[in-house]
Amino acid sequence: MRREDLTDLHVFLAVAEERSFTRAAARLGLTQSTLSHAMRGFEDRLGVRLLTRTTRSVAPTEAGERLLRAARPGLDAIDAELAALTELRDRPAGTVRITTSTHAHQTILWPVLARLLPDHPDIQVEAIIENGFVDIVAGRYDAGLRLGEQVERDMIAVRVGPDLRWIVVGAPGYLAGRPAPGTPQDLTAHRCVGYRQSTSGALYAWEFAKDGRALNVRVEGPLVVNDVGPALEAALAGLGLAYVPEDIATAPLRDGRLTEVLADWCPPAPGYHLYYPSRRQMTPAFALLIRALRHG
Repeated sequence: MRREDLTDLHVFLAVAEERSFTRAAARLGLTQSTLSHAMRGFEDRLGVRLLTRTTRSVAPTEAGERLLRAARPGLDAIDAELAALTELRDRPAGTVRITTSTHAHQTILWPVLARLLPDHPDIQVEAIIENGFVDIVAGRYDAGLRLGEQVERDMIAVRVGPDLRWIVVGAPGYLAGRPAPGTPQDLTAHRCVGYRQSTSGALYAWEFAKDGRALNVRVEGPLVVNDVGPALEAALAGLGLAYVPEDIATAPLRDGRLTEVLADWCPPAPGYHLYYPSRRQMTPAFALLIRALRHG
């Protein structure tokens, strides 16, 4: 294979997997015009069209799909072997890419990175904040950091955080003159801060459990957000009730700015896990990060 063919093959894989010249250019750190020129040259040399382009989308042709299936495993194997060569160095080195939610980054990942990275200058961690669930294989991530109940079954999952309790809170000013909800069903009579799920786009139904009985409630209110931070701020402002992780509400609960309701319906749930594909060859840098996360 000629050197230019290998370079253009990487370009093709990025465009075919991202289904977009814009996203592929950002992924490779190149301009869209460079990618477009490379693809035209690659297709001309092969004498076959690999991509179908429209004004709105890019998709592999039948030949492109065949090349994608054949090339990706081989390049993944090469990447894994190159990464494994870092074992020959005196110190762990290289880049580790992780997808994580805002809350997981703030409470689990960042405290560990703040201690780990100054002592290991040859390691770079790329932490991408995405509150929706992400396919780490398609996204070319080394690992993901999500709640245990969200981890796919074919992944290796390492617990890196304690059980997490989600609670319902409201400001005393909002609750004044209103009967506090006694059961989750009572939330339908309250103004609540909704949560839009980034992955599906659907409104999240608040989850409750008591005495072995699970119950989900769809709420309505004046505000919909896609992160727990703004939900907490809305509750503090008196806009309504919010459903948030207990740890971010500890201070306002302690000083009386918030009040918890439905406490007996909010048991602990599995905490955060670091997960990665079972076939992944672990680099020294990645192994070091796993050990650091496991021991907090």
